[in-house]
Amino acid sequence: MEESISGFKLRGSWGDAVEHGERVTHALREAGADGDAFEQWDEWRPKSHERLSVDVSEKTAEQASVAEGEGEKAGKEPDEDLQSAGEKLTESYEHIEEGDNEGAIEKWQDSIDYVTRAADSAGRKAVRAVENTVYRKVMTQLAPYYFDNELVSANIQKTTRNGGDPEFIFEINVNDDDLKDEVSERLAEYDEIDRWHIDTEKETETAEAVEGVEPPPSETDAKFTTN
Repeated sequence: MEESISGFKLRGSWGDAVEHGERVTHALREAGADGDAFEQWDEWRPKSHERLSVDVSEKTAEQASVAEGEGEKAGKEPDEDLQSAGEKLTESYEHIEEGDNEGAIEKWQDSIDYVTRAADSAGRKAVRAVENTVYRKVMTQLAPYYFDNELVSANIQKTTRNGGDPEFIFEINVNDDDLKDEVSERLAEYDEIDRWHIDTEKETETAEAVEGVEPPPSETDAKFTTN
């Protein structure tokens, strides 16, 4: 592993890349990292049973896409919000007929809010569809697979060694300098460990589906031991 101001970088096999991600994740957890940002990173990092061009590509497209708007977070489709907007507009007219101008304005504003939310949801879905297509068809051909949030920035790419075997370059940066120093110290301690057991699913796909390596024995948790 190479350590620099830009992060923790490793070149090696798919198994080496998976182990690198696990070590950094384990170090982050021991250093106190948690919450949504940590969970997002833990979900994205490459796993032993995954393929870069399929699984990591899909996860990268998902995390790089436009975030959900308020309507989507509420589980509402654009047409549902438009229906609600119509209902609020009707209520606004009823308040006008009753001479309640203040109530009419309030319902009218509610109607506008629903229309705005519906437009926002529809727009986000349209942009997300274009993003997904562009990413899958273009960006994966030009740039490495990447992850970025407030906790971690990382990228991984696949090259070919002289002998024709695939090699992976996996660089991980911890965005907080103090936390990064703690992670660095723990990674140095892990280097003294003789063997690291890679975390795998209990039921892995065939070896041909993995990036050129035999799937390691099943383990329920990432861990390390001494021989």
